Amino acid sequence: MKRKILVIGAGGIGSFLIPVLDRVGLYDITVADPDKVEKKNLPYQNFDALPIGMPNFQGTNPIGMNKAQYMNKYSSVNVCNPYPVLTGAQMIGYDLVICCVDNIGLRRTMYNCDNLKWLDLRAQGRNAAMIAYTADPKMYDSLLAGEERSFSCQGDSWDGSNTGVHFMQVAIAGLGAQWVQRWFNEEEVRDYMVVNV
Repeated sequence: MKRKILVIGAGGIGSFLIPVLDRVGLYDITVADPDKVEKKNLPYQNFDALPIGMPNFQGTNPIGMNKAQYMNKYSSVNVCNPYPVLTGAQMIGYDLVICCVDNIGLRRTMYNCDNLKWLDLRAQGRNAAMIAYTADPKMYDSLLAGEERSFSCQGDSWDGSNTGVHFMQVAIAGLGAQWVQRWFNEEEVRDYMVVNV
């Protein structure tokens, strides 16, 4: 039986995490992301030319396509939700919820949902973090502090050039995929990790 995973966010982190989870064929993945692929996303997000004949899309250029619907090209992705996740009720019914968006309000909702198993993946500039639902709740105040806005995984220092692109979102997506595999195998996993380069 495939495990049900909700991945919230198919941009910087999610666009690398979803293909890795798809490759092992063990998961039934729902993707939620209201954003569209923009030209500025291409240097640091995992969007490339689409196969001709992809449903609901003409041509092979991903620019302008909804990010969640783009992920429909992976066989493990069964539901592509082009709407934002706003409530805890939208996260119920999954074996694991993975947050791949930099949105403090969504994180607060996820962290405070009773009996929800979640993994929070974050990247910003040269730093990345992975926080699991098993982390000490005493850390939540500091983990959920910050402005009510979205942040790019490139961080505020990114000048928009290809030479300034950071790749911590790829690193944390890989660590997240490893965590998911080990967790579903009921092996010991870390509940908190910070990586910086």
